[in-house]
Amino acid sequence: MKIALTAAALVPLAIAAPAFAAMAPSAYVMTAGASDLFERQSAQIVLQTTKDPKVRSFAEMMIRDHTKSTDMVKAAAMKSGLHPKPPMLMPKQTQMIADLRAAHGPARDSAYITQQKAAHQEALMVQQDYAANGTAPALRMAAGKIVPVVKHHIMMLDQM
Repeated sequence: MKIALTAAALVPLAIAAPAFAAMAPSAYVMTAGASDLFERQSAQIVLQTTKDPKVRSFAEMMIRDHTKSTDMVKAAAMKSGLHPKPPMLMPKQTQMIADLRAAHGPARDSAYITQQKAAHQEALMVQQDYAANGTAPALRMAAGKIVPVVKHHIMMLDQM
């Protein structure tokens, strides 16, 4: 019995294959830096007004952990022969910061948690992808160390 594969039968196989190449080291450094910067800035904003001890504790942890991951990525970038510029927010992150500044009281806390859930999912995808497929060994190692931290943040957010 012969099995004939039609073009239509191959489409799911093509979709399942990775649709993109590994992120360039400089792009990874820029993306990770922007993510960390967003985490620190949004945490600082929510800390100005939150009355919720869980939100306060989480925001303080974001500043500590994302300062540490920025330092790790920067050191790995230098080891990889890159000279990273100071991180800059992406347009989407700039808009989220503006939205957070515009919110007040419990609405700000709620917006912060919602933004954090989305931002951490994106960060996890970037870190996991670079840890698995990155071309600069030092950066790949840094990404691998950051993945469990981001997963821990997601777990905490899911409990809030």
